[in-house]
Amino acid sequence: MKAVRIAAPLQIGVAEIEKPEIKADEILVKIKYVGFCGSDLNTYRGRNPMVKMPVVPGHEVGAVIEKVGSNVPDTFKEGMTVTLNPYTNCGSCASCRNGRYNACEHNETLGVQRQGVMCEYAALPWTKVIPAGDIPVRTCALIEPMSVGFHAVSRAGVTDNMVVMVIGCGMVGLGAVMRASLRGAIVIAADVDDEKLTLACEAGASYTINTITENVHERVQQITGGYGADVVIEAVGSPVTYVMAVNEVGFTGCVTCIGYAQNEVSFQTKLFVQKELDIRGSRNATPEDFRAVINCISTGRYPIEKFISRVVKPEEAAEAMKEWSDNPGKVFRILVEF
Repeated sequence: MKAVRIAAPLQIGVAEIEKPEIKADEILVKIKYVGFCGSDLNTYRGRNPMVKMPVVPGHEVGAVIEKVGSNVPDTFKEGMTVTLNPYTNCGSCASCRNGRYNACEHNETLGVQRQGVMCEYAALPWTKVIPAGDIPVRTCALIEPMSVGFHAVSRAGVTDNMVVMVIGCGMVGLGAVMRASLRGAIVIAADVDDEKLTLACEAGASYTINTITENVHERVQQITGGYGADVVIEAVGSPVTYVMAVNEVGFTGCVTCIGYAQNEVSFQTKLFVQKELDIRGSRNATPEDFRAVINCISTGRYPIEKFISRVVKPEEAAEAMKEWSDNPGKVFRILVEF
């Protein structure tokens, strides 16, 4: 079957790989759309230390059930539109013992620590296949990255009494904006790109800050009446935005970090103590987060289709990835259609 494969840094193309056979507890899905995410971009650039090449990327999926194994519950039917939970969990590490399987110490994500699903078919345990109801199969490829943003809002314990600042308005950040606004919070969206900030408003942000052209601290102080944000969600993974998050959160606030900073980050640690901050990591997403995203999309309230920057065929993936690498700030999601 046809697959997109990254053979080495800056080398991506179409390859032929073996079509999988399912086991009794597995489901065979026909892949329709797969999204390129930030980890795929880092793999392409040779900056992802968790990847062993050659690798088939892809874990943001819209698919249709092709075949079900003999031990799969009968709630799964051929022809159902689904997305995939791309994470694994060992069941025995500290995270798993505490029921936080999304943060499993030994997690292997599709397309990162193991071969991904940017190909025509995939076989997965039925527990990793998530029915998506009436959501269009193309839109299903956006569910996973949005669920990561949804999870960060849950980690921060956002309520309707809070002002929430989301730094970074890519797909994950937009997910955080949406869920924070759904919970009734006042949301400030911050990014370097005005087009992304416009979409953040459509996703529920009440205020926007362009971190290049505006004085971030002055704007946050103005919006919050001098208190600072109750919660800051960092969805970029840059030393600059990590420091910004700690500076702009108010006293006794919460900073929740999604992004991985490639370089060391230097903080004025007195703010950790002086403000008595809660600083939390947020990793991947839970099944509950996936369901929440599906419920949210199903309302039809949000311009989900605007989150798709481009749809390409597998043969066009190399060109699309190069263009994204050359101008990353202008892309939300590129989908590969099979």
